[in-house]
Amino acid sequence: MKHTLRSFFSFCLLLSLTLAQAQETTPVKSDPKSTKTDQIVPEAPLPLVEISPEIIKSDSIPVKTDRYGIRVGLDLFKLTRALYDKDYKGIEFVGDYRLTKKYFLAAEIGNENKTTDDDRVNFTTKGSYLKAGFDYNAYENWLDMENIISIGMRYGFSTFNQQLNSYRIYNANPYFGEVPVIPSGQKFDGLTASWIEVVAGVKAKVFNNIFVGFSLRLNRLVTNKEPENFSNLYIPGFNRTYDGDFGVGFNYTVTYFVPIYKKKVKPVAVPKKTDKKK
Repeated sequence: MKHTLRSFFSFCLLLSLTLAQAQETTPVKSDPKSTKTDQIVPEAPLPLVEISPEIIKSDSIPVKTDRYGIRVGLDLFKLTRALYDKDYKGIEFVGDYRLTKKYFLAAEIGNENKTTDDDRVNFTTKGSYLKAGFDYNAYENWLDMENIISIGMRYGFSTFNQQLNSYRIYNANPYFGEVPVIPSGQKFDGLTASWIEVVAGVKAKVFNNIFVGFSLRLNRLVTNKEPENFSNLYIPGFNRTYDGDFGVGFNYTVTYFVPIYKKKVKPVAVPKKTDKKK
């Protein structure tokens, strides 16, 4: 009996040891509902890459350059006026030269043949003129733009002649009817005039090197050589005279720019801020 109990207790002890060893070696399955903690694995440092100087240069701010040269063209207003005004023939050549960043030397030269038909007089004016001065560009262009919004002055000089075609004597008492037109044909040669112009204009680049623009002009006579018994009511280049000394003008131009050289625009230096100790 004692031998049987001893064998039974030995078997139970051996069985418990076997179960305990099996429980330690069996992997434990993770519960999907349990919180998962991941370990942070440090990443390897990125290798240093040398940047090419060409890439740095291409990414830098582009340098602005201004073109300097001569612009020449025509006044389309005078050239096309003869198509609808049978009493007018004229042509005007315009040009300018860029002297500095903002200032342009400018000039116009032309010829006019104009017949004026008023209520009391009909006369023809023929002559040539030259105007020279400067323009100041008040417009700040962006990169590669060359538009102009300008104000300037001109000094003009004209040589011309007048021909009195016909006239009508003023009749203060038209009881007996209007006085008929009197033909004349008298000619006055060797006439001259000079004046000062204030000019405001715009020029815009529409194609490569091609500009269109217009300008308004206010004129004031300086000298005016008039014949006897006749007034210079129209002066080539000055246009119609008003109140004896003043005149106005207008032109619409198309010009072609001939570049001569370029000049780099220096960037404006921004002053560095310094920390002031109080």
